Amino acid sequence: MLESKAIPYQLLVQGTDWALATDPAVAEAARNELSRYAEERLAPRELPPQITAFPGAAWGALSYLAVLSTAAYGAGASLFGVDWFAVGAVDASPAARWQWWRAATALTLHGGPEHLIGNVLFGVVAGSLCSRLWGPGIAWLSILLAGGLANLLEPWLTPLDHRAIGASTAVFAAIGLLAGYSWRQRLSLRERWLYRWTPLVGGVSLLAFLGAGTAQVDVLGHLLGFSVGMVWGWVYAFAGMPRSRRLRWQLLAGSTAAAIVGGAWWCALRSVSPG
Repeated sequence: MLESKAIPYQLLVQGTDWALATDPAVAEAARNELSRYAEERLAPRELPPQITAFPGAAWGALSYLAVLSTAAYGAGASLFGVDWFAVGAVDASPAARWQWWRAATALTLHGGPEHLIGNVLFGVVAGSLCSRLWGPGIAWLSILLAGGLANLLEPWLTPLDHRAIGASTAVFAAIGLLAGYSWRQRLSLRERWLYRWTPLVGGVSLLAFLGAGTAQVDVLGHLLGFSVGMVWGWVYAFAGMPRSRRLRWQLLAGSTAAAIVGGAWWCALRSVSPG
């Protein structure tokens, strides 16, 4: 403590006894610093609210895997005679910007096995953590809506020839949800600023480490997904989510998420004529 305040001192040790010696000119300042430090140590430390984990995270992860696998098969086989990438990707062209379904369908499309497997693995981890906080239904609906909102915004911020696909926007939305939620909870605690801001710093570090890459990486989509998710998570913490642990709310939220994805693909496949 004295060293951090640039107060010169000497540690005197004799057997099991020790003492701090300072110059008389700084002795009073040294006593004040040590007294304040002792008071801080004695003050009761607030702890983050206790969280009882929701069950069922595995069911949410399996549903996520099922949706991505089904979309991968449909796109690869060009089911119904439709180019799924053409009708489902985020597309910044003037006409496609207004096709709302692309915000959801683009999250289920991938450019190849490596792209798909990476998003499955990271998505399962991030989604499962969200599921334990808010329940699988509410968690995956929140991830879908946050990722979808990011996809809605992206075409208005990019060149007209911009195209994007992949669940990574939703994955970073999930990371943002976790970061925003934890950050808001810690801001209310009487801790040093570094501890209060650690969740946000950690989330931004993951975004920088995993969200950037080659020219094919949709960096803007990742940034938008994380940003929307962070605000969403902050609001959840402010509102005291979860407010209810009833199963029916999880089922309703999960069914809503499935209906959004299913409805989006129904609109996408009907937007063009087969062949």
